[in-house]
Amino acid sequence: MLDIRRLRAEPEIVKSALALRDPDLPQAIDRVLELDEDRRGAIGEVNELKAQRNAASKEVGQRKRAGEDADDLIAETRALGDRIDALDDRVRSVDAEIREILLAVPNEPHERVPAGGEEANETLSTWGEPRSFDFDPVPHWDVGERLGILDMPRGAKVTGSAFPMLRGAGARLQRGLIDFFLDVHTREHGYTELRVPYLVNSDSMIGTGQLPKFSEESYHTEKDGLWLLPTAEVPVTNIHRDELLALEEIPVRYTAYSPCFRREAGAAGKDTRGLLRVHQFDKVELVRYERPERSPDALEELTREAEVLLERLGLHYRRILLAAGDLGQSATLTYDLEVWAPGVDAWLEVSSCTNFGDYQARRANLRFRRAQSERPEYVHTLNGSALALPRVMAALLETYQEEDGSVALPEVLHPYVGIDRIQVPA
Repeated sequence: MLDIRRLRAEPEIVKSALALRDPDLPQAIDRVLELDEDRRGAIGEVNELKAQRNAASKEVGQRKRAGEDADDLIAETRALGDRIDALDDRVRSVDAEIREILLAVPNEPHERVPAGGEEANETLSTWGEPRSFDFDPVPHWDVGERLGILDMPRGAKVTGSAFPMLRGAGARLQRGLIDFFLDVHTREHGYTELRVPYLVNSDSMIGTGQLPKFSEESYHTEKDGLWLLPTAEVPVTNIHRDELLALEEIPVRYTAYSPCFRREAGAAGKDTRGLLRVHQFDKVELVRYERPERSPDALEELTREAEVLLERLGLHYRRILLAAGDLGQSATLTYDLEVWAPGVDAWLEVSSCTNFGDYQARRANLRFRRAQSERPEYVHTLNGSALALPRVMAALLETYQEEDGSVALPEVLHPYVGIDRIQVPA
C-alpha cells in the first residue's frame, strides 16, 4: 500500500499520479488525509488527557497520605479514563478505515509510465521475424485437435468450459517447457527453485494485492478460508512476510512452477477458443526482493531473463511498456512480453514483468536492515512470468506447424520432450 507519510508530504503529486489510473482516486486520498488528521488530533488529545490523569492520580496519592478527602479527584480520573477509552476506540476505528481505503488504492505509476489506457501502451523493442509459410497456417486449436494433443471438449466435460486438457505429446510438451524454464532460471540466472502450496490464506492474498480488489475473480474455499493460487507470486512473495532480513540476505531470488486458477477467463467475451483465455493454466514465476536503489536495474534483468526463453524457442516477440490505465493494482511499472501467433494472426501476452516498489512490502511487512545501527527499510519486490504456458504453447504449435499437420519442435526442447516432432496419428 502507499506510504501515508508520502501522502502527507506530497499529496498533490500523489493525487496527480493516481489520477492517471482513475480520476476518482484523488478523492480517496483526500479522505485518507482527512481521517489521518482526525486520528492525529485524537492521539494528541489522548496524550494530554493521560498527562492530566497521571497528575490527578499523583495528587490522589498525596491527599490520601495526608488523610485528606480525594473523592473529587478520583471522579475526575475516572472521567478522564472514560474519555481516553472513547478516543482510543475512535483511533482504532479511524485506523481500520484508513487501512481499508489504502488496501483498495493502487500503486503510483512510475514517472516513465505513459498516460492513457491500453491504447497508449508503447512498443519498446521487437525480436525476430514472423515465420513465412507456403500454406495458410491454422489456429492452435485446429493443430492440437488433428494431432490429438488438445482435448477441450473433455476438459469441459469433467470440469467446465475454459479448463483445457492436454493428451500424449501435448502433456509431454507442457512438462518439458516447465522443466526447460526452471533449468534456465536455476542454472543460469541464479534463482532458488521452490515447490509452493497451491492454496494460500487471505493474509497472503492481501500481501501481494489480490485482495480486496480481485476477490470476485479468485477461487475461494469458504469452509477453510483458503484461496486457490491465481499465480505463484502470491506464496513466493509472502515467504518472508513479517520478517526482518539482513542486508547480506538481499537480493532474494526465487522461481516456482504452479498451476494458476482465475475465474475471470473469457469474461470479456473474446479470445475464448483453445488456450487463449482459460481458468486454469501452468506458469513458471520469478520473484525478487531487492534494495530500493537496485529495483529499476533488477526489472531490466528480470525481463531479460524471460526474453531469453522466447529467443531460445525461436518465437517472434515484442516488449511493451504498459500505460497507467493498463497497469495492475500493485504495479508501478510493467513490461509485457507478447509473442506472435500466426494461426490466430495476433500478439499473445506470455509474460508480465513488474516492479512493485515498496507497495507489496508495506502490505506484507517485508523489511531489511542495512546495519544493526540503522532503521529497517522496506524491500522492493518484483516478479515476472517466465513464462506462462498456455499462450507459449499456442504460439509454438502455430509457429512450428507443417503443411502435413505435424509440428517440428525447437531444438532446445528435444531433450526435454524426447522427440523432435509431433506427428499426426496414423
